[in-house]
Amino acid sequence: MAAKDHKSDDDIYTEFKKEVNMTASELEKWLKTDESKSVGQDSGDGSSIGHHSGEKIVQILHKKKADLTEADYAHMHKVHSYISRHSAQGGPDDKSETKTSPWRYSLMNWGHDPLKK
Repeated sequence: MAAKDHKSDDDIYTEFKKEVNMTASELEKWLKTDESKSVGQDSGDGSSIGHHSGEKIVQILHKKKADLTEADYAHMHKVHSYISRHSAQGGPDDKSETKTSPWRYSLMNWGHDPLKK
């Protein structure tokens, strides 16, 4: 398991809650779409790493904070790292293409819709 960069669980939880701006039901619905399945690096079983991450995020969102495990916190940290890194890329140069871009779809698989305020 990757190190958590010495962040406290509270810090990881706060970052996760701030960056994951889709609800569990929104994310579950999104993960069933062809658009969701069309992006991401293959995990070896025909679905993407991001798609698997989205499924884990849904499980985490359904839990109470007190019920989160060490593995949940490790995944939440991974989610924070991915969203930070991928968001920094800024998406398509032509912002009119953002809504249907693989960049946005990938972020949404990780629970973050960059168009949602």
